[in-house]
Formats: sequence, structure tokens, C-alpha cells
Amino acid sequence: MSSAEPGRAMPEGASSTGRPPSDGSTRDRIRDVAVLRFASSGFDTSVRSIAADAGVSAALVIHHFGSKDGLHRACDDYVLRWIVGAKRQNMGKATNGQLLQVMAEVDDFAPLLGYAVRSLQAGGEVARAFVQHMIDDAQVYTREAVADGIVKPSLDEDARVRYLTLSALGTLLLSLTLDPPDDPEDFGANVRAFMTRQYLPMIELFTQGFLTSRRMLDDYLLYVGDPPSDGAHPAATDTDTDEEEP
Repeated sequence: MSSAEPGRAMPEGASSTGRPPSDGSTRDRIRDVAVLRFASSGFDTSVRSIAADAGVSAALVIHHFGSKDGLHRACDDYVLRWIVGAKRQNMGKATNGQLLQVMAEVDDFAPLLGYAVRSLQAGGEVARAFVQHMIDDAQVYTREAVADGIVKPSLDEDARVRYLTLSALGTLLLSLTLDPPDDPEDFGANVRAFMTRQYLPMIELFTQGFLTSRRMLDDYLLYVGDPPSDGAHPAATDTDTDEEEP
């Protein structure tokens, strides 16, 4: 069973995931259970369902958080702090471009990953923060890869990183939305299966490219004018220089 099982409070002191500690209070227990329930069932889930998971009354939930919106905000704040902690704890792996894979392979990340996916579907601060953290990490390891000669330089590195990050997350989100998993609570397994399906086309596209010439890029650059001043034009390849002019 996934660690995202509703009704099971998150274990304390899981420092390897960067999870903020819970103080064991009833309020924290309700919030922890709500994160799990929101992750597995979405934000339309009822206060009564969350209360049942926590083994308390719906009135007690309202007593601690004021409303369902108040509980949602408390969960957002907790998950935002969790994202920051997870990034710090796994910075070495994140800067190798493996943050999403790390999250998928560690069961304790299941509630965070599930909540982030639900937030991406719903929009809001958690979604923006999650995406921005992914972009920030990608900028670090992409620049390192360019400096090491592994990745070609870009006319606008920040724009390329943002596009690739949004494309990857958008593909994941569409996959989970249009083809819902059999077990929506097992987010780790769902993301691992998604990446297994996507690795071959992704690696092929990144290593071999898609277009046979750079004519479309050159036409676009003529249309938009000068490229960004902070980017260097990629060096022409042998294929580019040997290609017959159209």
C-alpha cells in the first residue's frame, strides 16, 4: 500500500524527504491527513471525509481551521515548506536532473507529489511554487551540462529551460488527467510508469533532434530580429555547414 493511504498520518522526522516536522497536535494531525486526502481525492473532497480519516468530528476540523478554505491554505503552506525542504535535502540529485524521478522513487514523497499534481490541475500558489522550483533546478544542471559540453547552448537558456520544464510537467499532467491511474493513491508507481513510457521518445528527441535542418530557426530569427543579448548563438554543426542553401 502506498504511503499516501488516507487515514494514515505522515510519520515524523522523515528528514530524507525534507518534510516539515509535525508536533503531534490534533491540528497538525488533521492537516497531515488532509494533505493525503486532497492528494488522493482532489480538493473537492468534503470536510466530513477528512474528519473521518483523522478520526475526529467535522466540527473539530472547523474549530481548528475556521473553514475548508482555511484548511486548504494550511495544507498549501505545509506543502510549500515541504517542497523547499525536499529541494534542499536532494539538491545533489536535483542538479543532475533527477528531482522528479527521486520523488517518484521515494514512497514518503507520494503525498507531496500527489498534492503537487492536484495543485497543477487546480492552479494556485503551490502549483506556481512547485513549477518554479523545478525550473530553478533545471537552470542549474542545464548550465552545468552546457559548460561540460554535454548539451548544446541556447539563444535564450532561461526560455529553453522553462519550455522544457513546462512541457515535461504538462505531459505528465495530461497523462494523469486523460488516462487516470487505477490506483490514484500510488503516485510513485504512476509517475514511474509514465517515465518508462516517455524515456525512449524523450531521449531520442534530445539526442537526435527532430528537424533535419535549421532553416525554420533561421527564418524565425529573421522575423523576430536580434536574439537575446545574453545568449550565444549555437555553433554550426557539420550538417549545418554542408547543407545546401534553400
